[in-house]
Amino acid sequence: MTTPTSTPPPAGADDTAPPTETVRLAAVAADLQDERLIQPHGIGGTVRAFGKRVRSGDIGSLPVVIGLIVIWVVFSLLNPNFLSSTNLVNLTLQCAAVGTISVGIVLVLLLGEIDLSVGSVSGLSAAILAVSFVNLGWPLPVSLLASLLAGMVIGLLYGFLYTRFGVPSFVITLAGLLGFLGLQLWVLGSTGSINIPFDSWIVQFAQQWFLPDWLSYVLVVLTALAYAAQLFVTANRRAAAGLSAVPATSIVVRSVFLLVVLGVPAWYLNQTRGVGAMFLLFLVLVVVMNFFLTRTKWGRSVYAVGGNVEAARRSGINVTGVYLSVFMLCSTFAALGGILAAGRLAAANQGSGGGDTNLNAIAAAVIGGASLFGGRGSAFSALLGILVIQSISSGLTLLNLDSSIRYMITGAVLLLAVIVDSLSRRTRVSHGRA
Repeated sequence: MTTPTSTPPPAGADDTAPPTETVRLAAVAADLQDERLIQPHGIGGTVRAFGKRVRSGDIGSLPVVIGLIVIWVVFSLLNPNFLSSTNLVNLTLQCAAVGTISVGIVLVLLLGEIDLSVGSVSGLSAAILAVSFVNLGWPLPVSLLASLLAGMVIGLLYGFLYTRFGVPSFVITLAGLLGFLGLQLWVLGSTGSINIPFDSWIVQFAQQWFLPDWLSYVLVVLTALAYAAQLFVTANRRAAAGLSAVPATSIVVRSVFLLVVLGVPAWYLNQTRGVGAMFLLFLVLVVVMNFFLTRTKWGRSVYAVGGNVEAARRSGINVTGVYLSVFMLCSTFAALGGILAAGRLAAANQGSGGGDTNLNAIAAAVIGGASLFGGRGSAFSALLGILVIQSISSGLTLLNLDSSIRYMITGAVLLLAVIVDSLSRRTRVSHGRA
């Protein structure tokens, strides 16, 4: 991402500072203003600081959350069955496979790159699973491991070509889209379709495994408690260092809010089949990747490289290692998504990973808030984005509308998300938050 040079330095900054340093100082000054709001005013200060960030273009996932609420309200008015527990359970299961692929897309977008081959990689992994497990008689764990390793090796190849020869990721992955689609067809052979036994645990996991009601509630409570504990630990560390910290009342309010946000959907889904194990796996992957992106040196390096690769290199970050790891993770997530899709379908065929799988995975990441310019987004972008896409698909299906309408609406939503991202980026630049 090219650093703008038009942002004026904050008061007291050196007028001769280089452009990159000027923008950094402006961002620090803006953050300090937020700190002064939060420290003396508690929850009220936190709300005012959030409003200030929104006005300055740092809107995060706010647009997609508002959009998701609007979509659900409109479809529930048009068809009351949309918000039924049965339909929402099906919607969550439909989110898991493509959503998992989208997590990997978020990672490459954070670097300002793209992977156009995730659909083909997911189809190839599904083919490897079916052929090795059904035709060759391998143990299921070995077949699963082989499928995941195939994705990892593909990502390593992408990273090597990108870092060693400087081939644009668009070109590399476009070639991969075609090449691995051909490899998928070759692996499947002349039959073109292989059914996975229904009694295998991968099919049962994807179709029939649901959490007991009590276990879903326990997980909700534990999640809220873990979140509160993490906030308290962070607040104590900041207080010990003489920095402003989130007030205890604010931590309690946030934790209770999270408890309600997780508990109410769990209760509602439990009115029928409950929380699917496959959807829970997707949620765990999102949370784990969010932890690594926000709480580890590697995650900070990803954001740094996506923000300004040359500055990251000069600061001592192993840029080559970051690119290799991200491309490997993206293809591995694509392979895992293909495995989940094969389990959901109980088969692998020539259409696995095809159709709109590729585009939906990319669209979900962008719609969910991952910036095409790099350096902005989170693992939760994949969750929010795939919820929007699958909600549109489910709602239009209930209204008996043609799939052509779904494609056009999804495309419009994608375009709107990119426009919002571009406008918010301009606003951040003008407010010194770029």
